[in-house]
Amino acid sequence: MLSLHDFEHAARRRLPRPIFGYIAGAAEENAALADNRAVFDEYAFVTRVLRDVSKRSQAVTLFGERYASPFGIAPMGIAALSTYRGDLALARAAQGTGVPAIMSATSLIPMEDVARACPGTWFQAYLPGDQARIDALVDRVARAGFRTLVVTVDIPISANRENNVRTGFSTPLRPGPRLAWDGMVRPRWVLQTFLRTLLRHGMPHFENSFATRGAPIMSSTVLRDFSARDNLSWEHMAAIRRRWKGPLVIKGILSVEDARIARDIGADGVILSNHGGRQLDGAASPMRVLRPVVDALGPDYPVMIDGGFRRGSDVLKALALGARMVFVGRPFNYAAAVAGEAGVRHAIALLQAEVDRNMVMLGVKEWAELGPKALLRKR
Repeated sequence: MLSLHDFEHAARRRLPRPIFGYIAGAAEENAALADNRAVFDEYAFVTRVLRDVSKRSQAVTLFGERYASPFGIAPMGIAALSTYRGDLALARAAQGTGVPAIMSATSLIPMEDVARACPGTWFQAYLPGDQARIDALVDRVARAGFRTLVVTVDIPISANRENNVRTGFSTPLRPGPRLAWDGMVRPRWVLQTFLRTLLRHGMPHFENSFATRGAPIMSSTVLRDFSARDNLSWEHMAAIRRRWKGPLVIKGILSVEDARIARDIGADGVILSNHGGRQLDGAASPMRVLRPVVDALGPDYPVMIDGGFRRGSDVLKALALGARMVFVGRPFNYAAAVAGEAGVRHAIALLQAEVDRNMVMLGVKEWAELGPKALLRKR
């Protein structure tokens, strides 16, 4: 495994087609997914030479915590179907390498287990549709011991993810001939992930969408659990800000106007995101709005970003445009599918090495030395 791309190819062979399709898929024509990658080719680096960079660091301080690198693990749902106890594998790898990890609300392991095993993990919430259930969920996250709460706001309605359906994935997950065949030809996943989970922990449930345990992944009530968010407003976010005492991050911002509102209601940071291309197809790549948002909020306000990052050069381009932290999703999920925690650690090490190597060639000792001057817009 020489790059993050290699994990995707290996995971395709390792995972049943419906599970891989769920991870890799996006919405409708995959236009937003494709743009998340295409945007990086629109920027070229302007390098500086003969600058002593022998004493360099890629460390970043955020919300009072010092992280070893300017990237972390984005929240990814049902990671425990990719590898055994997937959310723990991701969180442990992040903790062991000094980068942040965000646990997904649509995870299959109770949040309390992850918070206890990996203090410092962030928690990402999808909000229920009424204030009472929102308050109860926020209180549960606080009791579990999470310090940083990330609220994802770009899913007022379920997206048209027909690509998932075409590969045989659905919610609820329905056993069928395709899934059975995929299991037969991929016995390692069946034995090491599915049966191991079933025997030790029972049928996986959506554990963290609400203050109480959610439905089993194969239950017909799962769809109901994901509905009724189209009534949410900034008033709900303001109420969360009053209730939540730790750092609050709002994820799913794609406009300067919404970024300003998030800051003004007291959010401690924002994550620019189009949900990995999984919601509105044709939504702009977060990289396209990064600089305008940074200019509007100022250099001291933490603007973070995800979507399409695969290389250290991608990370550094975002930092040059003003991002404080980059979150990477699918590649770390693939790495977990291939080799569990060890795979994620190796993927993180690869990305750290790329960031370090490219900093040397750019002639910078730390991320703060980067800026728009380090980039040339090619078109």
